[in-house]
Amino acid sequence: MVLKISEHIEDFETRGFTVFRNVLPASLITQLREVTDRGREQARQRNTSQTQRIQPLESYDIDLEPFREFAALPELNDVMHQLLSDRHYLGKVEHMAVLLEPGDLPWATGWHRDLRDNYPALDMNEWKTRFTDIRFFNQVNCPLYEDNSFWAVPGSHHQEELEQDVVRFKGFCDPETQRCPQSPFQRPELDGLSVVDRERACLDYCQKMPGAVRICLDPGDFAIYRNTLWHLGNYIPYRKRATLHTTAFTPEFQGWYEEIGILKK
Repeated sequence: MVLKISEHIEDFETRGFTVFRNVLPASLITQLREVTDRGREQARQRNTSQTQRIQPLESYDIDLEPFREFAALPELNDVMHQLLSDRHYLGKVEHMAVLLEPGDLPWATGWHRDLRDNYPALDMNEWKTRFTDIRFFNQVNCPLYEDNSFWAVPGSHHQEELEQDVVRFKGFCDPETQRCPQSPFQRPELDGLSVVDRERACLDYCQKMPGAVRICLDPGDFAIYRNTLWHLGNYIPYRKRATLHTTAFTPEFQGWYEEIGILKK
């Protein structure tokens, strides 16, 4: 299959993400579903039923060959090379993640930008100097089942901060300083809520962010996004999920990850 890249370039540059539809072969989706079912079972045996990641893959007793086939698909690599550069490549299969549905209770992450808001040891000046560098901060989601859990604010990858628009973000900004926090927005309080109330609270939290959209993916789609976008995941237990998740690296990005300790050298 030959993917038409031109129609996606503007979306990626202006919105910060783009989705290539129906890219994975059906036979590969079938293999990956079987393997990730085994991984899900092992992850929940090791941790709890709420476990939502299989990562790193190398630490589980599952067949990695289907993931290697995924990472080597010419169509996907061609997308990266045309959309980003010919120096981009998917991260090591052994370190890849599979994102799962929670086993029992609805759950939402906080609104955040990756690394800036969830890696406290990082020097924020280092993040800011790389904020708009296309060599850095590109990630991939590829669902094996329908996945509508990913929310983002299109275009926010161009805005280092959002606090300049106090009116739009009134619900998130401090009422005294009228400034939005630089750490993740406060997640909704879920303790003590029924399952349905938890689900509704999480959805309300997603929808409260001005400009936010839900990015709906079908099995075999291939999504690339800037993880400097404001984004989050909103998960429900009754919708099965197994979404391949990895990074589009360059030598510079991988070297920086190793330097700050996220990857081993």
